[in-house]
Amino acid sequence: MPVRNAIWKVGEEPQPLAEGRLPSERTLEEMIVAAPSILSDEWMLIGRQEQTGTGGIIDLLAIAPDGTLVLIELKRARTPREVVAQALDYACWVETLKAEDIAAAYARFRPGGNLSDDFEARFGYPLDEDTLNDSHQIVVVAASLDSSTERIVQYLNARDIPINVLFFQVFDNGAGEQLLCRTWMIDPGETQVNVAAAGRGDKEPWNGEFYASFGHGQGRDWEEARRHGFISGGGGTWYSNTLSLLGTGDRVWVKAPGYGFVGVGEVTSPRQSINDFQIDGRPAIEVLSDAHYHREHANDPDHCEYFVPVKWLQTVPLDQAIDEIGLFGNQNTVCKPRTPKWRTTVERLRAVFPQQ
Repeated sequence: MPVRNAIWKVGEEPQPLAEGRLPSERTLEEMIVAAPSILSDEWMLIGRQEQTGTGGIIDLLAIAPDGTLVLIELKRARTPREVVAQALDYACWVETLKAEDIAAAYARFRPGGNLSDDFEARFGYPLDEDTLNDSHQIVVVAASLDSSTERIVQYLNARDIPINVLFFQVFDNGAGEQLLCRTWMIDPGETQVNVAAAGRGDKEPWNGEFYASFGHGQGRDWEEARRHGFISGGGGTWYSNTLSLLGTGDRVWVKAPGYGFVGVGEVTSPRQSINDFQIDGRPAIEVLSDAHYHREHANDPDHCEYFVPVKWLQTVPLDQAIDEIGLFGNQNTVCKPRTPKWRTTVERLRAVFPQQ
């Protein structure tokens, strides 16, 4: 069962705060709309109280940096297993949404707003309509779970169905105010991996080789990565979580968005934070000078830059990047592609990177 939190007032005689209760689901919904970081500071809300056309109403709809959708269901009281069935039913509808449907939902949520413009302003790069809603995840927000619901959610995740539960607890502070805290049932990074692997289209067994997106010009520099042997990601857990997929000896093909594929290498060590990563025996934060690598967040484990050391087998500068129609691409920092396009991409890259 999920961990339950407790809060005490600090003092010579610490006093526990009594657990309270929100007056309604509407209150929680209003709070999330006012402060979406209650759920995640890396999602952008794009819809609210959306009708599915089959009698259902989705509480909230969000979009992640890679264009995947996040279906959010709010349940203030104890959650029976029927809630999961309802969310899965709603997900069937979400899967059918086209770009124009999603843009229309956003126009209802943010009158006068433009989804493409606001997405680029929020995330720093254009919205790719070809991959918009290529996959989605389900988030149930609830005060608690019954054991049956927990088993169902765990079962679905074990089979790569991206569903998670965010537990919230309310505490009365004794001064007429309430405090809200949250706990995820499953590491959001694990759910993100499932989302990245659950795209539409044909699937085939993973070939054992990883894809990595290296955002040159977005706080990091490809020439430094070539010279010192690393890939990196940061600015939020969404960007750094998937780096933990890489282990020593793994092969990774690297693409610089906007340029093309720029290298292939073998991982020599697991993910390390900017405070732990060293280059030639010196702290990386002292050596790297051509980009900021989120060094302003060096002491914030959720937002700092993380590095994966790589022994390059072959790299090219950005002006020689391999960028051809039909090659695989994904905004996740690292993923394990299972599409035929990945197999054909690797076959093509082996031909143009003969030294690998």
